[in-house]
Amino acid sequence: MGTDKPMQLGMIGLGRMGANLVRRLMRDGHQCVAYDVNADAVKTLVAEGADGASSLAEFVSKLSRPRNIWIMVPAGIVDSTLASLAPLLDADDAVIDGGNSYYRDDITRSKELKERGLHYVDVGVSGGVWGAERGYCLMIGGEPDIVRHLDPLFATLAPGAGNVPRTLGREERRGSGGGAPTRSPAAASSPAAGRSTSPGRSRAPRPAAAPARAAPGW
Repeated sequence: MGTDKPMQLGMIGLGRMGANLVRRLMRDGHQCVAYDVNADAVKTLVAEGADGASSLAEFVSKLSRPRNIWIMVPAGIVDSTLASLAPLLDADDAVIDGGNSYYRDDITRSKELKERGLHYVDVGVSGGVWGAERGYCLMIGGEPDIVRHLDPLFATLAPGAGNVPRTLGREERRGSGGGAPTRSPAAASSPAAGRSTSPGRSRAPRPAAAPARAAPGW
């Protein structure tokens, strides 16, 4: 591994999923700033090469503009996290929600952040604790230009297409999966339009948001 387009990403939520996302990104050459309300979780990743922060304000100050921020917390506390984070951000910063939120909540958040000049990208993530080595299936919804800007991060996290046959009629469309098909520009225009996967899967909207967990990060 070794990306030819290294980027900086700030990760909020350093549970098993969030921490392993950071590890996979750093291993591929990306620079990560890490924050969690659990100071020990931050210290662990600092020892592995991440830049740690002890508060949201410090976290934001360590990110170069326009900032790329990934929130990896349970769906039930995404709103409270955004409420604390958004006032600290500047126009054109991008916020990724990896918490598998209910799609209607994504639509509301996208509209609210747009009023602040911020970009919202919904990324459903699956892969569990094995994703750090095998890669993650990413279900991405957001503005096409912002998704393309973030694609080096997604490409690092995705497992690649491997030997899976391409979807008929989409063989030449390439994206984060290292050859996996991507959604059309129209479908990528908003979180309401559904989600694309790496590699090439889709899922139906969930009937309810996942309940909050005791731990701050996944």
